[in-house]
Amino acid sequence: MLRSPGALSWYLDGARVHVSLAGDPVLAVVVGRDRDEWLAFSNEAERLVAEELPHDDAATLTRVPWFEPLDAAVGPRAGALTEADVALELRAARASLLPTELDRYRALCRESAEVLTDVAGSVSPTDSEQHAAALLAAGLVDRGIDPLVVLVSGRQRVAHRHPLPTAAALGRRAMLVVCGRRSGLIANVTRWVSFGAVPEGEADADRRILDVEAAFFAATVPGAALAEAWRSGVAAYGAAGFAADEWRNHHQGGAAGYVGRDPRGTADVADRVHEGQAFAWNPSAPGAKVEDTVVVRSDAAVEVLTRDERWPTVDVAGVARPVVWER
Repeated sequence: MLRSPGALSWYLDGARVHVSLAGDPVLAVVVGRDRDEWLAFSNEAERLVAEELPHDDAATLTRVPWFEPLDAAVGPRAGALTEADVALELRAARASLLPTELDRYRALCRESAEVLTDVAGSVSPTDSEQHAAALLAAGLVDRGIDPLVVLVSGRQRVAHRHPLPTAAALGRRAMLVVCGRRSGLIANVTRWVSFGAVPEGEADADRRILDVEAAFFAATVPGAALAEAWRSGVAAYGAAGFAADEWRNHHQGGAAGYVGRDPRGTADVADRVHEGQAFAWNPSAPGAKVEDTVVVRSDAAVEVLTRDERWPTVDVAGVARPVVWER
């Protein structure tokens, strides 16, 4: 029985299965060997059939009263496996993106990056973090992208790794972060803008965090253990001149796709890296962070999906990586 937004959107070819971004899906799917059963709340069923669900003659639709839990409709089939029972297998099944999925992902990621460029090029030091966040959210929604995460930090708040926007002014330097979802897929991207030249101390940290990311990329190759790729990345902090345990201060990202991190990288995950799988590593240090959504190719190189040609970049180990935009 599929209940999570990521599993449902993947299985149903990008269908939107939510009403509230913070709420549970309004649909569940019982996957059978011969046919599937879609369980939908009665007040949502017609819209889902008309606008979201793929045409499938081998599926049946059960309408569940809005005041009852979706699970109640399963009845005697309540012994069906849950997602938690087969979490590793489900992640492996959706890891390698199909050509049509990759086409959707490229478009989503490109447009998300374009929104960040547009906003970074339009805000001023006196604008509030909330104003910048409003522009980011509006730009995403205008493109049919759900703004799942919008983070903004001005100069005074760059120490926070997850800076929910406040009324504080951006000041001399700002970080902009979005996680945007469309057709079930999620783009993750971070950008920095500086109003004036970046001081040498900050520029040095900005350069070195790219070396840490390069270590993550180099280890993220088809067939590798995700845990080993993660270990290679976190080991690079010390080599890049940061505290060797800096990785403990924030998560480092991981696989991406239909879930923001699918899964988040740690030393304990059992997943392996697949050809055609998306990743969003995000190494960070005080005042420095880098994050893009990439896909692993068969030749072990990464293709950066969240790329806008207007954003300034620097070559790091053969990959164009974003730098702080000095305006």
